[in-house]
Order: sequence, then C-alpha cells, then structure tokens
Amino acid sequence: MKLHRFFMLAALVALPLFAVACGDDDDDSGDNETPPASATSGDSSPTSQASAEPEISGQLVVYSGRSEDLIGPILEQFEAATGVDVRVRYGSTPAMAAAVLEEGENSPADVYIGQDAGSVGQLSLAGVFAPLPEELLATVPAQFSSESGDWVGISGRVRVVVYNKEAHTADSLPDSIFDYTDPAWKGKIGWAPTNASFQSFVTAMRVIHGEEETKAWLEGIVANGAMTYSGNNQVLDAVASGEVEVGFVNHYYLGPRLAEAGDSFGAANYYFTNGDIGGLMNVAGAGVLKSAPNPAAAMALIEFLLGEEAQVYFAEETFEYPLLPGVPPPADYIAPLESLNVIEVDLSQLGDVEATVALLQETGALP
Repeated sequence: MKLHRFFMLAALVALPLFAVACGDDDDDSGDNETPPASATSGDSSPTSQASAEPEISGQLVVYSGRSEDLIGPILEQFEAATGVDVRVRYGSTPAMAAAVLEEGENSPADVYIGQDAGSVGQLSLAGVFAPLPEELLATVPAQFSSESGDWVGISGRVRVVVYNKEAHTADSLPDSIFDYTDPAWKGKIGWAPTNASFQSFVTAMRVIHGEEETKAWLEGIVANGAMTYSGNNQVLDAVASGEVEVGFVNHYYLGPRLAEAGDSFGAANYYFTNGDIGGLMNVAGAGVLKSAPNPAAAMALIEFLLGEEAQVYFAEETFEYPLLPGVPPPADYIAPLESLNVIEVDLSQLGDVEATVALLQETGALP
C-alpha cells in the first residue's frame, strides 16, 4: 500500500514533548500478555512498506490499550521505517479510552489502539474518530471494521475455553458456552470479568441473544462459583495447574506457553466450531482522532499496521489471526479460521460497554 495517499490530509505538526507513561496492560489489572522469548524486540531491520515513499516527520502520539510487549515492536518498526518520532502511552484498554474522552479536543493523542472492538466502538459512538479512507477500510474484510468507517481492525482473536488436559479432552467439553451454567461445573470455572475482551464478549452476547439470556448465563456462572482472576494469563495458569478445570479466554494466550513448554504445558484450547457465541471472533482495532495534531502520520501508521509486515508480525509473534487476505495464519496449533464457522456479529455494535459493566455488576460478576 502507498503511504503517500494520506500525506496531503494535513500539514505535519510537531507536538510538545510527551512523556511515555507505562500503565496497565490489556487487562484492567495490568495482566501482561507476554509473547515468547523469540518475539521481536524492535531492534530488527524491518523491510518496510514505507521506505520508498515520501518522508513524513514530526511526532506521533499513540494511546495504546495493548501492552508494550505486544504492540511495541511493530510501532518501533514503523518509527524506524518513517523517521516519525512515535511516543506511546500504555494503559488498560478502558483507561486509555477514558483518557481520550476526558481530554477531548485537547488530547495530545493522534491514534488510539484498543484491545477489542468494544473499546474502539465506544469511542466511535462518542464521535472522537476521523473517517478513514474507503480504500484503507477495504484492506480487510468488511466485518472487521466499523460500519461508520471510522475505525478498523488490525488483528483478530477468537474466544475459547481453555481446559486442563488431565481433567478433560476436547471431546468431553460442551459445544455451547451456555452449557457451563450446568451445576456439574460448580467450582471448576475460571474467568476474568474485568478484562476488556471478556466484556466485549458479553456485549456481543447481549447483541445476539438479548439481555435476559445473557443475564441468565452470567447468573449461572456466578452460581457455579466461578473463580475470578485478575487477567487471562492468570486464568490460563490456574487451568494448567488444575486449580480450575476450564477458563474463558482469548485463543492467543496459550501460544507463548506452548512455545516455552511445548506439549508438557497442562492446558489446551477448545474451539467452538458450530457458530456458538462462545467462539466469538473479535479484533484489536485502531482509529485516528479528529483532533490528531499529526493526522497524516496517524493515517500512515494505520496503513502500516494493515500492511504485510505488521500482519505477519501479529501472526508469528503474538499468535493472533492476521486480517490481511493472503497472509499465512498463525502456528499449526492454532485452529485455522476457516475451520471455526465463527458466529457473524456486527463488531460496530459492541460499543455499549457501560451497559455490559452494569449487567456484570447486577449479576455479581463484578463488585
């Protein structure tokens, strides 16, 4: 793709010095999604899509709800390829979204990157994003971008049930997420209700199945004494150790553990292949703020994240599903997307996170 398509959007504006603030990770608790030791550290020599394009300059401020371990290396590659001075403020996805809303037009941020469609959808509903060019949105399949055209998915992840391999096999597990309300699962479930991706999943359940059925599911899981953890890595480790038998997480948390421990790791992913909401496919998403001081560089970054280099990085280093057609899927032990028959959900409808949090509180999933 050609970065110069966006260079005439606005004059480049240099920002005041912006201190990098390290905050919470994708989970509200600060749960680190740590890639395996083989993941890039940002000091490699990138083969950039931008090297032959007209130079862009200035400072670019990114508010990231994705952890530095996950998104930092590819942002560093963009910086090396373009010469743009990229400053990143890291924090939890909800905290970074709240910062954008609180700061309003005075925000120094150019780009917001969120862990899930719910977070970018929430900001879209608030009207803070600038429209993205149609040709940029067309880079990925339509279901992975905003219906209003102001944000786009950059990588994909599927909801799974991670299970203890000594306690279960894939064939012994229910084929619907709703079956985990059965009393037979009492004391055997782990979850992380503060996690933004989990809240986005519950929002999708509300959209597809309605408020009452979603409320009944949450009440059933609470009644089964689900163990609450601070983040998805903690859920995964609890399942692997046998503290609980199953947990509700995204598929890519397992990848680093398998890369480190191989088949000796005590947990495996169960993928829903029947269109159940338990196998929701969500995306990490990004948008350019209307108030962005450097909109040309911001648009260039979005385009870079959708380019082959970044998409291969997401597949090989963070174990996510690439959204760019033609990019090879992740590792062999991650189920091919075409085999999953994932439920079709309009991801642009997942912005009503406040109502989801209220429902989680009402049912006792959150205090």
